[in-house]
Amino acid sequence: GADPAYSIFELAEQENMGPPKLKFTALGQGQGPVAQQLIESGALRGGWVLLQNCHLLPRWLKTLEKVLEKIDKPHKDFRLWLTTDPTDAFPLGILQKSFKVVTEPPNGLKLNMRSTMSKLNDDMLNECPQPAFKPLVYVLGFLHAVVQERRKYGKLGWNVPYDFNDSDFRVCYSLINTYMTKAFNNNDEQMPWSTLRYLVGEVHYGGRVVDDFDRRVLVTYLNEYMGDFLFDKFQQFHFYVNDKVDYSLPSEAKKHEEFMAAIDKLPLVSTPEVFGLHPNAEVGYLNSATREILASLIELQPRDASGGGGGMSRDEHIANVADGVAEQLPEIFDIVLIRKGMGVPSPSQVVLLQELAHWNRL
Repeated sequence: GADPAYSIFELAEQENMGPPKLKFTALGQGQGPVAQQLIESGALRGGWVLLQNCHLLPRWLKTLEKVLEKIDKPHKDFRLWLTTDPTDAFPLGILQKSFKVVTEPPNGLKLNMRSTMSKLNDDMLNECPQPAFKPLVYVLGFLHAVVQERRKYGKLGWNVPYDFNDSDFRVCYSLINTYMTKAFNNNDEQMPWSTLRYLVGEVHYGGRVVDDFDRRVLVTYLNEYMGDFLFDKFQQFHFYVNDKVDYSLPSEAKKHEEFMAAIDKLPLVSTPEVFGLHPNAEVGYLNSATREILASLIELQPRDASGGGGGMSRDEHIANVADGVAEQLPEIFDIVLIRKGMGVPSPSQVVLLQELAHWNRL
């Protein structure tokens, strides 16, 4: 769910290196020569170059390494930014020469909403004069967190895992801002709910959805989250409420810090019921999370004794356990000798000889 490109664009503006000094392209089939030209031009003229989705063109990464080795004296303002998913195909030489920044989407509904809303400020919330705009931005942030958090439940969340990220939220934020401002300037009595639900649920977020049942779920969320019922003064709107938790809409909040305070009051751990799922949906997620943690711990174990401290390595420990098991095993049976002592075996003795043969093979 992370989108580092937007943060790079913001940094470029702060450093007075925005477009046209910043050149960017998304790597894919046939984009290798284009990226190479951008790098050579940026190193010569002193611009910033952003190459996105490097994991989609792993074969070209070796060429990228050679291109960087040929650059002897780059311009002092030249910067090369690379974004990628974790991949074994990324050249080690580039990694050793780079500053590495790892971004991961926050885990949990509360942390996800905090991450999304922290990118906003009071100036952005005051762009639209429509009073309903600010609560609607909070609703959009909640929807964004929900569609991302459903992924951790596997097939129970989405039939197909979708890569919803911050760009989806920003585009829908701009869309809501535009339509709500237009409705305010035209003195419209009715909010354009049907238009907003269609553009958010069917076009932008729904544009990533390829499964019909997933689309039905997404449309249902929009029908439940967007409407005049959000501002009903006689019946407060709740995203989810029970006797323990209350995910409500802070309709009285006016400032950015007030929305952040409302988010801080949410529980750190959210149950599947918040997303409309059965409580048992969490069982599969917890099992997979446990397996992932244990696998990571195994990978972190030392592979050889030279790692420091003179402790026993993983391979040595396994070898000692195997030797201990082998020492406890009895000697194999001499079936030929046993058969000679039996003479003509009875049916029970035949079965015994067969079992002894099985034991020896074990």
